[in-house]
Amino acid sequence: MTQNANPLKNYFRTAALHLKLPTGGKHWPTGTIDIPPTGEIPVLPMTAIDEIAYRTPDALFNGSAVVNVIQSCCPSIKNAWGAPSIDVTAILMAIRLASFGDEMSLGSTCPNCSTEGEYTLSLQEAMARLQIPAYDQPVNHGDLEIYFRPVLYQSQNQINIKQFEQQRIIMQVRSSELPEEEQNRVLSGALKEITKLTIEILTANIAAIRTPTALVTESEHIEEFVRNCDRKLYNRIRDHAMQLRQDSEIPPLSVTCDNCQHQYSQPVVLDPTSFFESAS
Repeated sequence: MTQNANPLKNYFRTAALHLKLPTGGKHWPTGTIDIPPTGEIPVLPMTAIDEIAYRTPDALFNGSAVVNVIQSCCPSIKNAWGAPSIDVTAILMAIRLASFGDEMSLGSTCPNCSTEGEYTLSLQEAMARLQIPAYDQPVNHGDLEIYFRPVLYQSQNQINIKQFEQQRIIMQVRSSELPEEEQNRVLSGALKEITKLTIEILTANIAAIRTPTALVTESEHIEEFVRNCDRKLYNRIRDHAMQLRQDSEIPPLSVTCDNCQHQYSQPVVLDPTSFFESAS
């Protein structure tokens, strides 16, 4: 039996804006996104179902709420787990802009007089300020060329969950009545796990390492190299990866304190797990 077309289809949500991703679609795994010929992906406003799903604690914790909302509002994105972290920031800002408008209130504390206040962030201006770092410029070390890439949302989310779990263990042990020897044993294990996670996130930042005879892209080989290279090279790689992450963040805003008129730079930190809490 042929179903009749829904006469209400013309009233379904439509794209409220079109977004040019900071990466331009580069660094996404094959099959995770379809970039239209215009180079801009359509962004639809959230549905009521999206908003309810985004407020589910377990889904927020494991990242599935973020992924589901992105895929619901951005039809061009087939698998948001493969989104580079800098694009996730731009996409979430675009979804909020499409759903709730341009202005977003953020808290701030004056470093001069400690007065707490709020300032208004323009999402359009913030998106325009996002820049893709120079991932194609390698770190050269002797005859090695080390190339970098943005961390994908799935990798970043998994590592964030593991770090949270280890930090929770540390807090629980420090406030427990366990014998000192047992506390030291548990804390030592947690700190070792955090060190392991640091290696994982650094490995995820490395796209390839070129030697005179090979181009190494296998993550297991790169991780083994990161674990076994000398301290100076490790620090260069770590510092370069940290700089790339800083370069991909929204530049800080200039804020003037209402109480003492002190001007200062306010970092803009957007947490995906609470990004839509104050929007509705």
